[in-house]
Formats: sequence, C-alpha cells, structure tokens
Amino acid sequence: MALILPVKGVSPQFGNHNWQAPNATIVGDVQIGDFCTIWFNAVIRGDVNKIKIGHHSNIQDGAVIHCTYQKTETTIGNYVSIAHNAIVHGCTIEDSVLVGMGAIIMDGAYIETGSIIAAGAVVTQNTRVPSGSIYAGNPAKYLKPVSPEAAEIFMRTAMNYIDYAKWFDEN
Repeated sequence: MALILPVKGVSPQFGNHNWQAPNATIVGDVQIGDFCTIWFNAVIRGDVNKIKIGHHSNIQDGAVIHCTYQKTETTIGNYVSIAHNAIVHGCTIEDSVLVGMGAIIMDGAYIETGSIIAAGAVVTQNTRVPSGSIYAGNPAKYLKPVSPEAAEIFMRTAMNYIDYAKWFDEN
C-alpha cells in the first residue's frame, strides 16, 4: 500500500476508483479526483501548500509534485499525464495536457488545455503555455501547435493508465 500520511493534521483525500503503487508517497493537503493512478516512486507532497489533481489523471513513475510554502499551490486538471521523472512545482496545469518524461514545470507556470510539454523541457517560472501548444527545450519555448492527430494522445494515455493499473489487481 502507498505511503499516505497526514501533515499538520491534514490528510490526503481521494476520489473513487484510484490506484496507487505500493511505494508511491502521498502526504498532506492533497486532493485526488476519480480514476487517477499514482505510479511507482511517485511523490505528491502537499506539506507546505495545497495540491489538487482532477479526474482521470496519472502521475507516472518517479514524478514529483510539490508546491511552495505560502506562495504557490499546484493544480493539475482532468485527463493529465505527468510522465516518468517529471517535476511539477507550484504551477497550474489545465485539462488534457501531457507533461513529457523528465520535464520540469516551475512555480507560477500556467499550462493551458490541450498542450504538450516535451520530454526534458524546462518550463521556467511564470511562463504561460497557450492552449494547444507544444513547448520544448531548456528553457522551454513554443515549438509548434498540437496537431489534431496528436491531440488524441491526451485521452488515450489517460485511459491506458487506468487499464495498466487493473493489471495489478489481477495478481
């Protein structure tokens, strides 16, 4: 079972039909919606501020979700995929966003709906990523729009991770 701990008397809150890997860590003021999956070695640390994750979102292996004391909360929308070893810190991510492997999103950044943050990208403090954009590089810059073909990745990835979690229930 995942490590789930209160901080200063505030415990994480979970919606229905979630799955957490046995070595995931979820602590403090964290709200997670329905049908979310939290994968191996992921850390969601709501100790210094609030973290909210919408429904059908997945936090993949080794990802770290945190915030900044008395300054920035972290909000993650619906159908969001935070890929392996990404860091999401004190920012807002709207619905249907893919954050690539090893990407970093810093305090005050705002990622609008339907965007992709490429693997390894570093979205610097207070950057706003417009809806339907692909941002890549360090520092992350606009690369191109998300094509209609690529846009189906948001729903497909979110639903795939729900299916992957079911594999562990079969054991």
